Amino acid sequence: MKFWMLIVILVLALSSCNSQDNSYVKVDGNNFIINGETYNYLGTNMWYGPLLGMETKPGDRDRLIKELDFLKSNGVTNLRIMGASEKTDYDNTVTPAFQTAPGIYNEDVLIGLDFCLAEMEKREMKAVIYLGNNWIWTGGFSQLVAWANDEVNPNPFLPEYNWDDFMNFSARLYSDEKAQKLYFDYVRMLINRKNTVTGKMYKDDPTIMSWQLANEPRPGRGDEGKKNFPAFKIWVDKSAKLIKSIDKNHLVSTGNEGLAGCIESEELFKSIHQFESIDYITTHLWILNWGWFDPHNAEQSYPEAMEKAHEYLDKHIQMSSEINKPLVIEEFGIPRDSHSYSTEVSTIYRDKYYEMMFKKIYKNAQSGGPMSGSNFWAFGGFGKPSNPDENESKWYNGDDFTGDPPQEPQGRNSVFAGDKTTIDLLKKYAVMMNEL
Repeated sequence: MKFWMLIVILVLALSSCNSQDNSYVKVDGNNFIINGETYNYLGTNMWYGPLLGMETKPGDRDRLIKELDFLKSNGVTNLRIMGASEKTDYDNTVTPAFQTAPGIYNEDVLIGLDFCLAEMEKREMKAVIYLGNNWIWTGGFSQLVAWANDEVNPNPFLPEYNWDDFMNFSARLYSDEKAQKLYFDYVRMLINRKNTVTGKMYKDDPTIMSWQLANEPRPGRGDEGKKNFPAFKIWVDKSAKLIKSIDKNHLVSTGNEGLAGCIESEELFKSIHQFESIDYITTHLWILNWGWFDPHNAEQSYPEAMEKAHEYLDKHIQMSSEINKPLVIEEFGIPRDSHSYSTEVSTIYRDKYYEMMFKKIYKNAQSGGPMSGSNFWAFGGFGKPSNPDENESKWYNGDDFTGDPPQEPQGRNSVFAGDKTTIDLLKKYAVMMNEL
């Protein structure tokens, strides 16, 4: 009798462990798996969630709860959020920052992330958390390089610098051991953090789907960027392996844009996603930023932009199929009609674009292809742009967060809660993806 009781206890214990393991998102070939079932999703970018979760300003926990309830009610339960930022001396960067000086972490902002994750857990949502940024709007890699070498962060929005200066300065991180140490120290701290709301260790929290190395990490620009390919590859694998050594539960992704983030090199794109340390493939698509679509000339430019968008996605579907890992298109969006930032203006072309994208993703997933998820850019929810004028609507400290980076016009690519036609479309495809 004692023997059989011991067997029963052991089986129950193993069952409990397996159940706990199944609550994390895992990868099986080109599929995501959770609780033994395929996991497909329509998600969004809501990088500012941790800031709304703060107890102090600019925190707005009532708004955060309202936003999460709204998204949940419309089937959107996967959020890509900010997990790192570095203080700069420039305007129009995220304030307050997670890291205020080298190795000095802002507990108020970290508590905001704690609260955000706790509220997401209540709603059975999943978080993709990026641990750095290629761009200056959160301080980013360029600020780590500046701190490590006591240099000036070359803000490309100032007349004395240009984008080549900034991009190649930021890419110095991949070969700068001092800057990398700042990055790795932060990564270790965050993954080993204990949530002050739930009491869970981050590395043991199934609410987190993936740790992402950074938002849009790139090797740089031009010939100098191409010289960085070897260092960039090493950094990707080294960073991902570090995360895996600390955290055995969660997926790791690059956050890379795809070919556009690899100076159009298929070899580089494939190599950084073929590492065993990288669990799935990411790509971003920006038909406005890349000059394919002109919202002031939408009727003429839209058809060609769609051709290019299909071609870009098809290339990444093919490469992902060859690598045999899931593919997530985690950033895409366009402004309202006529490039207006006013919430009163229609979203006809945005809705057409979203319909095309979500239909393509759904059909590929339905047919067993690698496209398993998406995160549109971006959810502005119940925020309001402070100024709808195209030239005067950048974010300033104290303004609502609307989803667009602080240095960009607020409301530019934002989907607001009042955008009924867009929300109806999101709900339609979110339900379809969730039911696959």
